Amino acid sequence: MSEIRIYHQSFTVLEKLPAYAEAMAAHFRKVAAPGTEVVMHGMHPDTYRTNYPGNDIQYAWMQTIHSQQFVLGAIEAEEQGFDAFALMTLPEPSLMEIRSLVDIPVVGYGESAMLASIMLGQRVGVLLFITGMAETIDRNVARMGLSDRFLGAHPVGFAFDDVLAAYSEPAPLIERFRESARALIARGADVIIPGEAPLCMLLARAGVSEVDGVPVLDAVAATVKAAEMIVGLRRATGVRPSRRGYYQAQAPRERVREILGFYGIAASARRD
Repeated sequence: MSEIRIYHQSFTVLEKLPAYAEAMAAHFRKVAAPGTEVVMHGMHPDTYRTNYPGNDIQYAWMQTIHSQQFVLGAIEAEEQGFDAFALMTLPEPSLMEIRSLVDIPVVGYGESAMLASIMLGQRVGVLLFITGMAETIDRNVARMGLSDRFLGAHPVGFAFDDVLAAYSEPAPLIERFRESARALIARGADVIIPGEAPLCMLLARAGVSEVDGVPVLDAVAATVKAAEMIVGLRRATGVRPSRRGYYQAQAPRERVREILGFYGIAASARRD
């Protein structure tokens, strides 16, 4: 198989989270197919001057304004010749809009996790450490048409800082996760998505793939595999994104750049 290059986009400033970034890079090497390269990109270093993602990401407007960095990343990915763009964040702000802007495949973490989960079981639940995102996840699942398979997004019982601290001592937090997973299983879940990517990575690094026989999905791996699959389909069959209808219509690139410049958004672009 010829090489696939995936442009990974995080909602975090990776330089400020070295343990997480190192774990993610190692995991990409483990789960990607031979010949696939995942190139990591984070947010602009000055994005979170007063709050970190766990605070901003729970507010709808903040998700929207931050997601313009994802727009810039996707355009950059296409213009640099990447084969796919992977939005590695659970709420996936501007996912549909990004797909309307570029012709390369665009995959999202939450969507990839849900689609993989329904092939593993019948009732899927999510465990969140950013509880303010629950309504966003419900909305995204409804957009996918999977609400009848979804048990909802529920608090996992600890916070973002707890997850980061657990990268040096994971065992106590993993046990707390298992307790929350068992509560979700008691509600009827037969597949669990471990919410945001830092928690997913912590569990994957520790080899946690099930609780009491219920799969705990590695959503990071599912996102990489979704990108590889859609790139493979394009190469094998020529299939490309739909351009019919309001949500798929592709805006002229030059006008997109004019608008980004008018609002001063392009000034925040980071060229790695």
